[in-house]
Amino acid sequence: MKKLLFLFFFLGSVTLAQAQWTTAFHISNRPFAAVNKQLGEKWLPEFRVDVDNSFEYTGLELVVNYLFIQNDTYQFYGGLGARVNYFSGIVIPAGLNIYPFENKNFGFQMELSGIVGELSYLRGSTGIRYRFNKN
Repeated sequence: MKKLLFLFFFLGSVTLAQAQWTTAFHISNRPFAAVNKQLGEKWLPEFRVDVDNSFEYTGLELVVNYLFIQNDTYQFYGGLGARVNYFSGIVIPAGLNIYPFENKNFGFQMELSGIVGELSYLRGSTGIRYRFNKN
């Protein structure tokens, strides 16, 4: 039931605004795939799902990031969120998205997240990011 409520609130919030969609794949000791939709100029809610493990050990995350600094080439963000199912707890991410190519749709990301809950730990990740319909 928690998962359904979690997904309902996320999908409901991102459909209220028109903005660009982004997908990402984070590489870490617990890799995860993500999708987000930028809301306005500064808000970046992101839904994340652990990959490369069995369904029993799959964690779900919802984080809301705030873009502190951004231009066409990079975005620096920090946020707050929650993680459920496996390693449940509060997620506190800080990261950098970099779009170094002429086509600003494809880029890279780096993130450091504190996860505080049943098992508290610090997670670092790198990965790739793709923005759809970047103007």
